[in-house]
Amino acid sequence: NAWIFMLIDLLTFPFFIRIAKRRVIPSQDEEFNALSRSNKALFCSSKLIFFVAAIYSIFLPLKLGTIWFYVGVPITLIGLAGMIVVLVNWANTPPNEPIIKGFYRYSRHPMYVTSFLVFLGVSIATASWLFVLFLIIFTVGAVAFADFEEQGCLEQYGDAYREYMNRTPRWIGIPKSKKN
Repeated sequence: NAWIFMLIDLLTFPFFIRIAKRRVIPSQDEEFNALSRSNKALFCSSKLIFFVAAIYSIFLPLKLGTIWFYVGVPITLIGLAGMIVVLVNWANTPPNEPIIKGFYRYSRHPMYVTSFLVFLGVSIATASWLFVLFLIIFTVGAVAFADFEEQGCLEQYGDAYREYMNRTPRWIGIPKSKKN
């Protein structure tokens, strides 16, 4: 049953790819190639884990009628709705401007935040320790890769992005990074 939530999340992926092609930051390709093998592996595994989790979710039942279900489903739905809003924010911002509207006013990485909520909600709704492991792997990769993404944004958008970094926390509810 958990596949239902993962399918909805997967359905946003083609829209993400389409929008990403417009917003690609050329310097990020060079920066990615310069990453160490371990950082590349971490990045790739954090992205791959999403697809592994989606496949695993096909065989993973929701814990219907339990507190796990009633706590996990709302968290998952908030994450899915947030992901859609973030994609709309991303799509409606010109490629030559940093994205600073919508959920991007509250977090510099709302895609990671909403994906975290989906993984967390499914982990709870299914009471699956393996899904919690997927969540941890995804989160470690997202945290590690956030610096890389921000460096690319600083190169592309310059002072506009630096000002955005100064007023917007990296993660919701976590104080802004002091490293600018």
